[in-house]
Amino acid sequence: QFFEVPFDSNMNRTKNRPLVRGQISPLLAVCFAASCGVPGVALLTLGVNPLTGALGAFNIFLYTCCYTPLKRMSIANTWVGAVVGAIPPVMGWTAATGSLDAGALLLGGILYSWQFPHFNALSWGLREDYSRGGYCMMSVTHPALCRRVALRHCLALIGLSTLAPVLDITTWTFPIISLPINLYISYLGFRFYRDADRSSSRKLFFCSLWHLPMLLLVMFTCKKSVLEKEDKGDLLGGNHERAMESRLP
Repeated sequence: QFFEVPFDSNMNRTKNRPLVRGQISPLLAVCFAASCGVPGVALLTLGVNPLTGALGAFNIFLYTCCYTPLKRMSIANTWVGAVVGAIPPVMGWTAATGSLDAGALLLGGILYSWQFPHFNALSWGLREDYSRGGYCMMSVTHPALCRRVALRHCLALIGLSTLAPVLDITTWTFPIISLPINLYISYLGFRFYRDADRSSSRKLFFCSLWHLPMLLLVMFTCKKSVLEKEDKGDLLGGNHERAMESRLP
């Protein structure tokens, strides 16, 4: 918000932000941001693990120094912003496991794809606002691409859900149980792509608000237990040992 005061003042959605209205000073805003960001990264690094702290610091940098200026330069800002939104669940995984493995990448991938129908549908109804603010959003400069990308990532959520049991993160019940809600958001994504009106974009946006927590809740209930994975690993290890013994003279 510190960087965008002149542009936020031109948009109905952001003209009442504290910095725009002069309710707080720019110096106070920067000090507040630093007093949250620096101790936050330090706590993650020292209290959790360095990997999670590094991801947190990288995400602050990515949002403020890459995504924010890109919003006025290129529609690539949406893809960069999707990475920003995908990192927090990855941080949750690294905080719990200490590793950046397949589970972390899958969670990040789900959040990454979900953001395109969510944001593209939201931005469709704010095209006039973004245009006044001078922001390069797909909905303003590439409306057809905006709708295609939203539909594409709705369908990608089906593929990512199917990938979860392949990567041994959930059971096979997850892609089956999640299929109806993934199909529904894909249907609304198709309606948005086809109709390109305010009604279809609003329906897709409001669906995205309950779709994500529902999808993650189903994923949580269908996750593979640690004991099950350990038993499987022990079984494979035992089979390997028996195979080695059979080869010995």
